[in-house]
Amino acid sequence: MSTEIQEQTHPPASQPPKRISKMLGWRIAFFVVFAAAAIPLYRAVRVHAKADTTSGKIPPVAVVKVSRADLAQELIVDAELRPYQEIELHAKVAGYLESISVDIGDHVEAGQLLAVIEVPELADDITRTEAMQKRSEQEVTRAEAAYEETHLAYVRLVAVEKSQPNLIAQQDLDAAQGKDRVAAATLAATKSQVDVARAEVSKLRTMLKYSRITAPFAGVITRRFADPGALIQAGTASSTQALPLVRLSQNDRLRLVFPVSVSHVARIKMGDPAQVHVESSSKPFLGTIARSTHKVDSATRKMEIEVDVLNRDMALVPGMYASVTLKLDRRERALAVPVEALARGQTTTVFVVNRENHIEERPLALGLETPSKIEVLSGLNENELVMIGNRTQVKPGQLVAPKLISATNAP
Repeated sequence: MSTEIQEQTHPPASQPPKRISKMLGWRIAFFVVFAAAAIPLYRAVRVHAKADTTSGKIPPVAVVKVSRADLAQELIVDAELRPYQEIELHAKVAGYLESISVDIGDHVEAGQLLAVIEVPELADDITRTEAMQKRSEQEVTRAEAAYEETHLAYVRLVAVEKSQPNLIAQQDLDAAQGKDRVAAATLAATKSQVDVARAEVSKLRTMLKYSRITAPFAGVITRRFADPGALIQAGTASSTQALPLVRLSQNDRLRLVFPVSVSHVARIKMGDPAQVHVESSSKPFLGTIARSTHKVDSATRKMEIEVDVLNRDMALVPGMYASVTLKLDRRERALAVPVEALARGQTTTVFVVNRENHIEERPLALGLETPSKIEVLSGLNENELVMIGNRTQVKPGQLVAPKLISATNAP
C-alpha cells in the first residue's frame, strides 16, 4: 500500500518537460553550428560586395606623364633611281664601223677606246693637205729670199742718196721702194697660205680622231646599237639618219628623283637629310638633298627633287623604285603628349588627373604633330598626368585611380 501511495503522490506528468528540454538543447546546438558556419561566409560576401562597390566608385584609368621629346614631321614619297650621267655616243664623221670592242653590261673607264670608224677618204685628204702645206712652206722660203734681195737693194740706194744727194734719180728710188713693198706683201701672202694649210691639216687630223670613239666617263654600256660593217652617219646629221653606237651610263653614283607637292616645297632645303628605302635592300640608308628644279610644274603642282646616292658596289640598278622619308619640321625638347590623349572637336582637350586624383578637362594649344605625339604649346605643364584611352566611363571632377604607363607603351 505504501508503494502505491508514493506512485500516486508523483504522477507521470513530470516526463514531458524532460523531452522538451532535450529537444530544445538539440535546436540550440544546431543554431550555434549554423551561426558558426554562416558568419565567415557572410563576412566574405560583404567584403567582396564592398570591394565591388569601391571599385565602381573609384575606377582605374591609364595615364602618362607630360614629357619633353624631339619631334619631327615626316613626309614619305615614292622615288626612282636614275643614272648620274647617261649619254648615247655618236660618230662625228660618217663611215663604216670598222670595229666595236664593247657590249651591253661591260664596265668601261674614262678614255677607253670603244669603236673605230673607217674613213679612208679622210686619210687621203690629210695626205693632200700636208703636201699643200709643204709647198706653201717652200714658197715662203723663196719669197723670203726675194724680199731680202729687193729690200737690200732699196736700202743701199737710200744710203747712197743720203751720202751723195742727187746722185741717184728719184725714179730709181721709187722703183726700188715699190719692189721692196711687193716682195714684203708676197712674203706675207705665202706665210698666210702656210697658216691656212696647217689649219686644214689640223682640222682633218681632228676629224680623224673622231673616227675613234672613246668613253667620256667611266660607266656601264647599257645598250649597243650597231655591229661592225654598219654604215654610220655623222652625229651632226638629222636625228632620223644618225645612228648612235652605244649608250653609256654612270651607275657608281645615282640620282634619286622624286616629286614633292607644292604645299611642302617651302620646308625643304638643300642639304636636308633623306632616309631612303629600296625594296631589294633590307636596310635603309641616308642621303642628302643635292638639288632641285626650283620650279613647280604647272601641270602637276609638284617640284622635282634629287638626292645623290653612292653605288660603288653596283647593288642598286637605275630604274629601281624607292621610298624617301623627309623630315619637314623639327622641334627639339618640345612638350609633348600622345595623340591618344586628345579629344578633338571645336576645341581640343585632354583629361588631366590632378594631385587629388580628380579628373580635370583642359583645352590645349597645339603645335607640330607626328604619328604618335603632338606638341603642346599651352595648357599643360611637364610631369602632369594625362589620361589616355576611353573617356566614356569617366567625367570631369570624378575621383579615379591613376595607373601610370610608359609613353612608349601607350596604345
